[in-house]
Amino acid sequence: MAEFPRRNWYLASVKRLPQKIDATGSADRKTGSSRRRSARTDGNVNVVEELALSQENAPGTHRTVRQIARETGITKSSVNRIIHRDLKLKCFKKENAQELTEANKNKRLICSKTLLKRYTKHSVLFIWYTDEKLFHVASPVNRQNDRLYATAVGRSPEKTTVSRPAFV
Repeated sequence: MAEFPRRNWYLASVKRLPQKIDATGSADRKTGSSRRRSARTDGNVNVVEELALSQENAPGTHRTVRQIARETGITKSSVNRIIHRDLKLKCFKKENAQELTEANKNKRLICSKTLLKRYTKHSVLFIWYTDEKLFHVASPVNRQNDRLYATAVGRSPEKTTVSRPAFV
């Protein structure tokens, strides 16, 4: 204690340390001497994994952290710890993508070929279009509220994109 005055060690702890080393051979804590896990048990981890991930045969069946906490009775912070630390999942925001059907692709190909035939190669480089407006058929999706938990490796583009058809 005199050698390290800023450590604020207690005299009883310093006296107990050599006794512990003599008895056990090390100064490490005994296994199982820490506080027991109450929420992050194996059973709770399995339940949270089942609810957080979408099922393969039923996409879109995942739950939010709040919904999982409400259904299981586990606190939101413990559910977050299970998802991030135990399951090692990451939260992905869904991205918008234009839905192109085969008919849309064929129509675009035909239109572009007719435009290329109409103009010379030199003038094609100077053509550009403005004032286009797409009229969306589907309602907008709030991507901020629609998140997906997945491993970084197991993330598929089909699950992380939201496509909207447009009336072109």
